[in-house]
Amino acid sequence: MKKIFFTLSLFTSMTLCAQQDPLFSHNMFNQMAINPAYAGSNDMICATAINRLQWTGFGEGSPNVTVVNVNAAIKPFGLSSGIGLNILNDQFGFNKDLGVSLSYAVRFKVSGGGTLAIGLNGGFINNTLDPTWNFPDGSSDNAVPQGKENAINFDMGAGVFYSNNEMYFGVSATHLNETPYYNQYETHYKRHYYLTGGYYLEMPNPSWEFNPSVIIGSNLVTNQLTVTSNVIYNKRLWGGVSYRVGEAIIGMVGFELFSGMRIGYAYDFSTTDISKYNYGSHEFMLGYCFTLKKERPPQQYKSIRFL
Repeated sequence: MKKIFFTLSLFTSMTLCAQQDPLFSHNMFNQMAINPAYAGSNDMICATAINRLQWTGFGEGSPNVTVVNVNAAIKPFGLSSGIGLNILNDQFGFNKDLGVSLSYAVRFKVSGGGTLAIGLNGGFINNTLDPTWNFPDGSSDNAVPQGKENAINFDMGAGVFYSNNEMYFGVSATHLNETPYYNQYETHYKRHYYLTGGYYLEMPNPSWEFNPSVIIGSNLVTNQLTVTSNVIYNKRLWGGVSYRVGEAIIGMVGFELFSGMRIGYAYDFSTTDISKYNYGSHEFMLGYCFTLKKERPPQQYKSIRFL
């Protein structure tokens, strides 16, 4: 048992140093979490909720992350813009982190029928250290404070997002101000930089589409690369495989109802040593896009990559 917990602690420490932002497998549905310029990109009101249960079977205290975001296109004073709200709840062991941010993006039509957006977000992160959680093996750690500790700090990010009917491309950064993490310990979030891209490829049968995509994350010390291949049928059903280099192989499936609601599921099979001690990670996605107009406009996107 002690060997298992040592392995988990070591793996967790390496993960936190590499990427302080939570991992998600439904990256194509979660652009708002890392890029404020994505706000309003669908010309509709879109809401997405994702819940990730990581390392299931390991016991109480395994990472449990939920993100909820809403974004919409607006035109204040005739200026094409987008606004968004992102809420992130991240729990693991003693740590309970809550982040809330508001996003605003200015959108410009560019040659070739595409749209270029520049966005900013700002909000807060509430970090809580709760000593009431216990190690599953009953052991203790004197380094853990006896009482609950809490810190609330301002956080901000920025990004650029380009999209047209055939592809999308985004560059963004989170924690630009290197948000403090538990003030009394003189630690902070490192800036994280993201590069995302995807392409829409027509197949001989028009009912089928192929959507390869990629996301690269870096804090300028370590890098993380995820490559995804999705096949979409009739713009309603999709399935695909992702590879998070050196970390996991991911399978995903989903479908869109005619009402505009989308449901997705992803399973992560870890390729690291931690796979010996858990049953993988499960991720559930629920999304809905709608318009306040009396008549629903024609579909603005040609692939689920823009949802």
